[in-house]
Amino acid sequence: MVFKRMLGAFGVGAPSVDTVLSTPRTRPGGTLEGEVRLKGGDFDAEIEHVTLGLVARVEIEHGGGESAGLSQFSSSQVSGPFTLRKGEERTIAFRIPVPWEAPISEISGQPLTGMAVGVRTELAIAKAVDKGDLDMVAVEPLPSQLRILESFLQLGFGFKSADLEAGQLFGVRQELPFYQEIEFYPTGRYAGQVGEVEVTFVADPHQLAVVLEADKRTGRYSSSDAIGRFHVSHEDALRTDWASELGRWLDSLSQHGSYVSHDSGYGPHDHYGSHGHHGGHHGGHHGGHGGAGLGMVAAAGAAGVVGGLVAGEVIEEVVEEFFEDEGEE
Repeated sequence: MVFKRMLGAFGVGAPSVDTVLSTPRTRPGGTLEGEVRLKGGDFDAEIEHVTLGLVARVEIEHGGGESAGLSQFSSSQVSGPFTLRKGEERTIAFRIPVPWEAPISEISGQPLTGMAVGVRTELAIAKAVDKGDLDMVAVEPLPSQLRILESFLQLGFGFKSADLEAGQLFGVRQELPFYQEIEFYPTGRYAGQVGEVEVTFVADPHQLAVVLEADKRTGRYSSSDAIGRFHVSHEDALRTDWASELGRWLDSLSQHGSYVSHDSGYGPHDHYGSHGHHGGHHGGHHGGHGGAGLGMVAAAGAAGVVGGLVAGEVIEEVVEEFFEDEGEE
């Protein structure tokens, strides 16, 4: 979806900007390519720079409540100063990086409920900045992330929603000022043992940090949070039988309240334990076990989670309204 707008900050007859993505889908650590198409207005304009920013809707907790805000988590200048002549048409090709910690917003063509990620174009003219143009972008999971998400479907969990929380995770090297929580609910054998399970990924070029939070049922009317954390290389993640690994952890919650596995010898050591709320996302020591290959293809994973997804058109309407509101503030 492309929004063509006159640059309202500069009045009637100002230049217009239209950003077109040739790669509207990407992955963490990938790239986005496209063109920024400018058209001069009724006067010559001194352009100071053209900058593209990746933005997302983030939940912010404060004073016992929660509000949503727009967060820019990556910025790339695609042009320096130049003069855009009256009526001139100019195209600026770009190729910008996507951070490894970028949140997942789509799985196999299906948008995740609650997620909204976009590319915003900023045009600076004579020391003024106008947001200009906004385009939706789909961030699909890395193969290592998809492997873990699929395992929850194998264990009988269903996708509920996803969101971004402002803050830093405990014990995890994190560059972005927020983290994503992908939430599942049990529909099978674990329905009476755990409530919702939240999965958080923090990726870098070499490995994947995974933080799990489960609402552990401890009695008829009570529950507590169980936290799991581990690190694994992207290659080893594809060789691990995650359904078995996560199944052992979930089984241990009802038996002992925590699960500690032995060192498999291929990754940093972490553990699982029971703690309080995710405010710190506490965790500890775990080593995975070698397992099967990639397993299910992406389409199979999408078929399992589609019940928790909404149509792309609905997501676009929500995002357009949200970004329009941000621009008016």
